[in-house]
Amino acid sequence: MTLFAVIETRWLKLPPNVRGILWLVMGTLAFSINDLFVKSLGKSMSPFQMAFFRYGIGFLIMAPVFLRMGAVGLKTSRPGIHGARLVIACIAQVGVYTTVVYLPLADATALAFSRILFTTIVAVIVLREVVSGGRWTATFAGFVGVIIMVRPGGEVDPIVFVAIGSACTFAVANVMIRLMSTTEPPNRILFYYQAGGIAVFLIPTILLWQSPPDIVSWLMALAIGILTAVGMIGFIRGFAVGEASVIGPTEYIRLIFAAAFGLLIFGEVPDVWTIVGALIIVACTSFIARMEATKKRPAK
Repeated sequence: MTLFAVIETRWLKLPPNVRGILWLVMGTLAFSINDLFVKSLGKSMSPFQMAFFRYGIGFLIMAPVFLRMGAVGLKTSRPGIHGARLVIACIAQVGVYTTVVYLPLADATALAFSRILFTTIVAVIVLREVVSGGRWTATFAGFVGVIIMVRPGGEVDPIVFVAIGSACTFAVANVMIRLMSTTEPPNRILFYYQAGGIAVFLIPTILLWQSPPDIVSWLMALAIGILTAVGMIGFIRGFAVGEASVIGPTEYIRLIFAAAFGLLIFGEVPDVWTIVGALIIVACTSFIARMEATKKRPAK
């Protein structure tokens, strides 16, 4: 038996939820390292250029899947909603990269989690979802955490509002996936998102092109697309094998990775407002995610 076969056998013997958690840890670490590279490149490269690398490399990685689907599998009857979601998601992506570059990593990561709070509101407006009192309470409390991080009455970094805006626009983009999922399979949605992202960011990248100053910067730029793909694979595989209500909270270790990278590499020390606000956001979004997972769990 080969080493790979031995590892695969032992891996499959693990309980599904353990495998799901490990997949999520891998995905979370990949996204965290991606943020680290984005922040490192941010002073010498525009967010448009980094986004171009993200979509371009990601498309190349997924190309074999798209080729197997063929023209029939990729054909859509809903180009309008694909285009609308693409524009909204690309705006959000630029906002996220800007936030990661200019805010401490822990702050940027915690505020990014507020997209779950915004998703509740957008889902009620767009999808006419019925939301329980508990979920509304958690959403309200989560926004209290956001307000604490914004520090009203004190000196506020304007980039904080970019972070909140990108979280809101990503929430809209995520709800649009639900609207599309009735007729569009996931890989078709991903194809138009990846290919469209290349088209959207190509011209800004050409106009604002800045060559990475050294080989390390080139490698980090290329890694942005690879790490994003690895992170997505980790989350897809994780939720495919594990129970969402059990493994979902694993995503929040991303905040630990962000705080550790920020402290060790950039010397960023979270203050008490960041810590308190982040804990409230994490607790509330985790509660909302758990309620959603429980609601979707099939009855036995």
